[in-house]
Amino acid sequence: MQFAPAIVAKLRAQSARHAELTEMLSSPEIVSDARRLPALLQERGALEPLAELAQRLDTLLARRKDAESILEGPGRDPELAALAREELELLEPEELAFDAELKDALVTDKEDLRRKVIFEIRAGVGGDEATLFARDLYTIYRKYFDARHWKVEEFEVETSDVGGFKEVVFAVEGDGAWARLRFESGGHRVQRVPATEAQGRIHTSAATVAVLPEAEDLEIELRPDDLRIETMRAGGAGGQHVNKTESAVRITHIPTGLVAACQDDRSQQRNRASALRILKSRVYEKERERLAAERSAERKSQVGSGDRSDRIRTYNWSQNRVSDHRLNQNFSLEQVQNGKLDPLLDALVAMDREERIRNLA
Repeated sequence: MQFAPAIVAKLRAQSARHAELTEMLSSPEIVSDARRLPALLQERGALEPLAELAQRLDTLLARRKDAESILEGPGRDPELAALAREELELLEPEELAFDAELKDALVTDKEDLRRKVIFEIRAGVGGDEATLFARDLYTIYRKYFDARHWKVEEFEVETSDVGGFKEVVFAVEGDGAWARLRFESGGHRVQRVPATEAQGRIHTSAATVAVLPEAEDLEIELRPDDLRIETMRAGGAGGQHVNKTESAVRITHIPTGLVAACQDDRSQQRNRASALRILKSRVYEKERERLAAERSAERKSQVGSGDRSDRIRTYNWSQNRVSDHRLNQNFSLEQVQNGKLDPLLDALVAMDREERIRNLA
């Protein structure tokens, strides 16, 4: 079989980068650079499987070339020709399997391996009902996280008068967290009869979800001069403590104007640390969005950009149905409410994989 030239070219480029990094890492100047060394080692490690695939590709291509040259040569030996034909028959399924493995490897991004994300849910249009829906979304996700034994750490919760969530920000950590959750970013809409509705009329409300990869210290550095840190008294429930101590922290990243605030902990220091984690992830995500926009030659994934203005899903209570608008598929609301999100997330991951493979060509 013929391997797609564009796919082979991408593999060659990644293999060449691996060789370049290997040479760089033998330099005393790099080895002694505590800042650059970990990132370069991490990049080289991520490229190691692709370098091995490039070697396997060369072996397969050499085997096919040798067999075909025997069959095409003048005055060929019948026994050698029979062996060559047998070799080509054996090569066909090997090449097909290798082609699938190669595509999988090339569409797997190192970002997919991230274990930590920052998850934000905010009530949208719909008043009190929107805050109740935001709380329902949080409950659905918590059931999913608990079933997978993922760690959840709440940073900020702002409740409404009816017990809903105006906003909730938390961290999630677990194997596959980013790869599974990245498609949840966007607008979520609910159609149901609110508990506060006396007439029994169906209302439409909304909430937005943002899922950000949590930035590691090696990936982004926030310079102290670029930060404006303010402390204040916490608001909301919490007794006398919230009125007497300035434990709430708000940090502004001056170059981008991005802001993160945290007040849920009694300790100002812990609130500051949490706000910094959130802010780092927001700054990192802004940079990721800028780089993605620059790649104008790449087609936009059909799964969606993750922009929270994109309406991605509708939850219809009366019809016991959850509709994902990117997949054009419906799922059981009852199953989703119980945190059984894998059928939906599996379909999104598969769709994204197929789109990535198409973009290789």
